[in-house]
Amino acid sequence: MSTLRVALVQTAAGLDPAQNRARLADLVPADTDLVVLPEAFARDFGTPGEDVSGYAETVDGPFGRALSQVAAERDTTVIAGMFERSTDPARPHNTLLVRGAVETSYRKIHLYDSFGYRESDRLTGGPLQPVVCEVGGFRIGLMTCYDLRFPELARALVDAGAEVLVVPAAWVAGERKVDHWRTLVRARAIENTVWVLAAGQPPPRYTGHSLAVDPWGDVLAEAGDEADAVLRITLDASELTRARETNPSLANRRFTAP
Repeated sequence: MSTLRVALVQTAAGLDPAQNRARLADLVPADTDLVVLPEAFARDFGTPGEDVSGYAETVDGPFGRALSQVAAERDTTVIAGMFERSTDPARPHNTLLVRGAVETSYRKIHLYDSFGYRESDRLTGGPLQPVVCEVGGFRIGLMTCYDLRFPELARALVDAGAEVLVVPAAWVAGERKVDHWRTLVRARAIENTVWVLAAGQPPPRYTGHSLAVDPWGDVLAEAGDEADAVLRITLDASELTRARETNPSLANRRFTAP
């Protein structure tokens, strides 16, 4: 059965896009099939409610080109977050770019209008369509940060064939937030019998605790509060088969989407 070598990179995005692009060569490790960086890596959100439209690019702009270059140099596929120009010049998309063996993008659907924040004031939500791509024989479903709180998106990705859910994040720190993060990552893995690979930005503003969870719900690797961490995990397709044979909850569903 096939395997997939994964690296989750926990690191803080800076406010200078050029410096973030320059760091890619040091952050993306070799000997991997898939590397996941956090949400908004091309340029951090800045202060709460800050206008980020001036940092929005096209998907083939400077950040997209830099991501493609490092993916080619490392012979891997890289996923990272950026702000992408939308039809509303004042409200870009919060977008994940996938570059390497496959090229696609995902525009964050659920904007963070919660816990006192109003992400929709500054960003435009993406189309209500699950995005799944294939890397190394594994079907990868894309989610971003706040999307994790919506199990229907995870299930839509799985119904579209996803075997792995990738969740780049900038999960804002606060009371209960680490507990919510860890609980929801494990829940999405358990209820869908999939791997969940979640790479976040670190404290103090964000929670850190990047983690990888297998289809049984077991935590394979987890970072803590450190500013920089790289988690390396190897996914084995036979483990997914065993989990779904033992716990066929997807096959046993009685309620399905119309």
